[in-house]
Amino acid sequence: MFTVIGIVVGVVATLLGYILHGGNIGILIQPTEFIIIFGAAFGIFLGSNGMTGLQATIKALMALIKPDPVNKQSILDLLKMMYQLFNIARKEGLLGLEKHVETPEESEIIKKYPSFLANHHAVHFFCDTMKVILTGAVGPHDLSEMMELDLEVAHEEAKLPSEAVQNTGDAMPAVGIVAAVLGIIITMGKIGGEASAIGHSVAVALVGTFLGIFMAYLVFFPLARAMSLRLKSEAQYMNCIRYALFSFARGESPITCVEFARRNVESAFRPGFVEMEKAVKEKDAA
Repeated sequence: MFTVIGIVVGVVATLLGYILHGGNIGILIQPTEFIIIFGAAFGIFLGSNGMTGLQATIKALMALIKPDPVNKQSILDLLKMMYQLFNIARKEGLLGLEKHVETPEESEIIKKYPSFLANHHAVHFFCDTMKVILTGAVGPHDLSEMMELDLEVAHEEAKLPSEAVQNTGDAMPAVGIVAAVLGIIITMGKIGGEASAIGHSVAVALVGTFLGIFMAYLVFFPLARAMSLRLKSEAQYMNCIRYALFSFARGESPITCVEFARRNVESAFRPGFVEMEKAVKEKDAA
């Protein structure tokens, strides 16, 4: 949401300053320049990323309108859920976890935490890794390598939308120059005419340069940065699961497992140890 607010503030401030300086907002409304700038931007994006990339980017951009699902409460919920499941394994053995990881949406424990269930990648990652642990055929360090590979592949796929927006933004100033050059070519054909007509033609050409730079720095770059930060918080969430499962596979106690997970979280939404311990051991979480 703040991404949208920031872009709006930047756009309004730029145009307001232009108007207060005596600028004519009407001269900026040039449909032909819009066709060149936005058409070229769309062509660059589609040609570089294809329809699959376009769909993924639209989905990622729509997600920016909503609050980041990864926050302090969602981290606490994740830690509580894993602690409870690890406790079951300690009391009932690994087989006690089978029904929870086979159908997580029906698990009496997991379904208490909708923030986890809503993250389909996290659910599959956690449950699939737990199933591997239940087989007993993979050692802790091999399991760690397996999880690292899984997350690396997922991260490479997830960062494509932000890279696509960033790359398109990088090209926008050059597109603006192309639009300006085309405008100057048209202007050269008017040499010898009225000075006012030539001046207007030059102004229209410069609108293309303005739009290219404007879109790059006030729209594309903020969007790309916001998408990459959203991806960073998602990576921390997934690494919480990774480190907890690695610790669990090594035979550590449930509280040690979730402590490994907690240490992976940045300070902005990392719960303190006492806060985490109190949350995971409260009666309704047992």
